[in-house]
Amino acid sequence: MAMLLGKKVGMTQVYDKTGELLPVTVIQAGPCAVIQVKTVDTDGYNAVQLGFDDVKPSRRKNPQIGHTRKADSVPKRFVKEIRFSNDAEPQYKAGDSITVSVFTEDEYVDVVGTNKGKGFAGVMKRHGFHGFPASHGTERKHRAPGSISSFASDAGHGGSPKKGKKMAGHMGNRRVTTKNHGLVAIDEEKNLLVVKGPVPGPAGGYVVVRSAKKA
Repeated sequence: MAMLLGKKVGMTQVYDKTGELLPVTVIQAGPCAVIQVKTVDTDGYNAVQLGFDDVKPSRRKNPQIGHTRKADSVPKRFVKEIRFSNDAEPQYKAGDSITVSVFTEDEYVDVVGTNKGKGFAGVMKRHGFHGFPASHGTERKHRAPGSISSFASDAGHGGSPKKGKKMAGHMGNRRVTTKNHGLVAIDEEKNLLVVKGPVPGPAGGYVVVRSAKKA
């Protein structure tokens, strides 16, 4: 399964072969440096550590600089470890560079990113509650959550709010995986992937692109 680190550039529109206008997201994927290769013998499991987006050594600590220097590379801003099954043999070695060409045989990809943070949000924005009526006796309670607990619901477990109750709170800024994006185009010269539909996060946010697991 192919996997690459990248950065969301933004959204645009393109026409497909049939003339249909598609909403697409442009992702700068790679080139990613292989910083470390872990094996069952050395670390107890198989994994590859990838790094994307160079950063000045002055902005990283000495252990991080030395770690990337072992792979003849420079410190990276975005580093992720990708695990493989213990039966698989390592396909890469430290110092290799992986580009968008690994997706040439894929038709669909999954994208993992961190969605936009919305701060503290109420139940209407966070969970889609309808709120109270705008008239007919409602007084300063239009966006309130209503009753949150009682002895009647979930009897036998007390009158406190139950675990998982939809309430106001921190919204967004969470890891999100969107699946089965159609791979519209690959630009190997500019290291760009064009995928159908929106992906998590703002423009400039880091993402992980992988071959679709359930396409």
